[in-house]
Amino acid sequence: MPVTKSRKLTLSYQIKKSWISYLMIAPFFILFFIFTIMPVLSSAVLGFTNFNMLETPNFIGLTNFRHLLVYDDVFMIAFRNTMIFALVTGPLGYVLMVLLSWFINELKGVVRTTVTLIIYAPSMIAGAAFFIWFFLFSPDAHGYINGFLMRWGLIYEPVLWLINPNTVLIIIMIVQIWISMGVGFLAVLAGFKAVDKTYYEAAAIDGVRNRFQELWFVTLPLIAPQMFFAAIMQLAGSFAVWEISVHLAGFPSTEYAASTIVAHIVDYAQIRYELGMASALAVILFFIMVIVNLGLRRLFINKISN
Repeated sequence: MPVTKSRKLTLSYQIKKSWISYLMIAPFFILFFIFTIMPVLSSAVLGFTNFNMLETPNFIGLTNFRHLLVYDDVFMIAFRNTMIFALVTGPLGYVLMVLLSWFINELKGVVRTTVTLIIYAPSMIAGAAFFIWFFLFSPDAHGYINGFLMRWGLIYEPVLWLINPNTVLIIIMIVQIWISMGVGFLAVLAGFKAVDKTYYEAAAIDGVRNRFQELWFVTLPLIAPQMFFAAIMQLAGSFAVWEISVHLAGFPSTEYAASTIVAHIVDYAQIRYELGMASALAVILFFIMVIVNLGLRRLFINKISN
């Protein structure tokens, strides 16, 4: 009891002492609570109800979760696609992000700025990017990819890239990697730029002889916080993909080959108006992302501490 009272007094003292700081962060905290915390809590509650947006939510326990895990075949397809998507585009896009940041950091002046803009631009114009990739993989002879392959005699009839269940997920993965160089990419690039050059001089004295050793033993440990942030953003983007699937493969895609968990949530929420099922599905995705987040946190905290 004394410890609890002491903590309360300490908190009260800190609030009184730094009330201006608390006042300045209050708008952000209020908006964050309203638009982030409250929706998450509401979704967690609605996941245990039968709610169609018109009638009062009816508590049904674990029925929604049981239906998703046992009877919903589309969910199992979407879950598999999402995990494949995250396991491929997350690490691959992340490694590519770090390598591109390292390469750009070696450039100078206008060239560096131009290359950064070229790589970052797709993340800003993702909507237009969907149309670009749609025309590239158009399933007729006028599509650029089909036209090129037919012109060189590599194929003799158009390939249905965005309709064929065997190819559509691969194409969506490529597009996701292409547009994923966003805020995380800029954070890693800023981390590279902020590394003090004296660390490299000290490393050279200790036996580091080439740029790859500098990258592995000096730069990456120093920018671990930025890399952790980029990893979270990259994996969050991989788990949250659905617009690419809808724009390129349709909604639903052929045999649900490009369906993801978020696309299935949109299906339940905006088409079927089954908010209880959509909320249950969102809760499942939330816990998946929390587990991944904790794993990444453990990995990077160990890296920082070492």
